[in-house]
Amino acid sequence: MTPEEAKTLIDAAVAHIDSVIVGKKQVIRMTIAALLAGGHVLFEDIPGVGKTTLAKALARTFMGEFHRIQFTPDLLPSDILGVTVFDQKLGSFRFQKGPVFTAFLLADEINRATPRVQSALLEAMAERRVTIDDRTHDLPADFFVLATQNPVDYEGTYPLPEAQLDRFLMRLSVGYPDATAERELLALGAAAPRLEVLEPLVTLAQLEALKGLAATTAVAPSLLDYVMALVLATRAHPELATGVSPRGALALVAAAKAYAVVAGRDFVTPDDLQQMAPVVLTHRLLVRPGATATAAEVLAECLAATPVPVRES
Repeated sequence: MTPEEAKTLIDAAVAHIDSVIVGKKQVIRMTIAALLAGGHVLFEDIPGVGKTTLAKALARTFMGEFHRIQFTPDLLPSDILGVTVFDQKLGSFRFQKGPVFTAFLLADEINRATPRVQSALLEAMAERRVTIDDRTHDLPADFFVLATQNPVDYEGTYPLPEAQLDRFLMRLSVGYPDATAERELLALGAAAPRLEVLEPLVTLAQLEALKGLAATTAVAPSLLDYVMALVLATRAHPELATGVSPRGALALVAAAKAYAVVAGRDFVTPDDLQQMAPVVLTHRLLVRPGATATAAEVLAECLAATPVPVRES
């Protein structure tokens, strides 16, 4: 698949999903970039802005099986991973898979579950396998998690620790639509009927080809130096207790390579890195107690202070 063919296919997928969610093409592009990079996405947003609709539309567009888990305080790890049960007909034990065995998983309000349940899911995300009763079960190769947490109502919640936030490639926000898009939504009505008739568009083979293209996208040595300079700037910043880790730096490069594919290129540009840095790095930064700036503000300062390499002619 050429970069031009990839862009045509991705643009069609973005328009396909936007026909349901309306007015959020950039969020859709970034979510697709996370999918191509093999990462997972955390949506931190208020209720009712279309996170579930986006997840369902993405799964339908990419021909993937979709499961949704509503996280609650009484949820158990076995409720999401699965459990070994005794089959009386066969006279033996068998593993009954949980909802985590799917291509697209919506982990709704993940911060309402206990740390034990959060850890079970996040381990599955990192390892792409589940171990039950000393037996390992592989998850689907295209396993992709879209998790949500509500930043407004924290009563009865267990906010994700920094080490667990680091497992998400990106943290995104859908946000309110603009007035024009919201007016269009009002005219169209509820998203459910449009979602039900949404046809599959991208085959599994095409998705694998897109992922392969993202993996082989070129990154110039000067851009790797730029990433290192940005990473070191966060580690030296006086407002931060911890800067970007090596895993965070790798995540930024992987996300930028996937975003380049979304843009129809087989090489990364400084703009790709700058576009991805806020959604990939901000949730990996920890500000010091008493700091006067937020993690987002510190990162913006580091981005502004880090010289951007000039492409050689």
